[in-house]
Amino acid sequence: MSARASLETLIAGFDQAYNRQSWHGTNLRGSIRGVTFAQAARRPAPDRHNIWELVVHAAYWKYTVLRRLTGQKRGSFPLEGSNFFARPLEMSERAWRGDIALLDRMHRDLRAAVVGLPPAQLHAKAKGAKTTNAFLIQGIAAHDLYHAGQIQLLKRLQLTG
Repeated sequence: MSARASLETLIAGFDQAYNRQSWHGTNLRGSIRGVTFAQAARRPAPDRHNIWELVVHAAYWKYTVLRRLTGQKRGSFPLEGSNFFARPLEMSERAWRGDIALLDRMHRDLRAAVVGLPPAQLHAKAKGAKTTNAFLIQGIAAHDLYHAGQIQLLKRLQLTG
């Protein structure tokens, strides 16, 4: 398989994991469709992450992969902190929609970087990373699907709990 074909395959998987139709079921963006701020804020148990926190966590890791692919400096994520961010800070639909918009923006920016990646760079190590660019792109797609599944489970628990 050529480097160009490999990149196109990675992009297709990346898109399917986030917001494009695929055989595996619900993707990350689909998992939060119709979720209200109250549902997003509900914790399954004390000291457990809620849907809202998973959404911001996914946005952060998209930013991290983007930073590694492009060589951007640390500290440019719009929120202070790293990995998991306590949510909600404000119980409102506007705040929830703002964090969804953050996720969409991080995905859009990362997608643009992936599409613009020279195919010859797929098997190069990203700056500051221990793995190749291709491995990072595959990994962020898997990360999206992992959290999509978690969100689907949390929604199901809310219906039965």
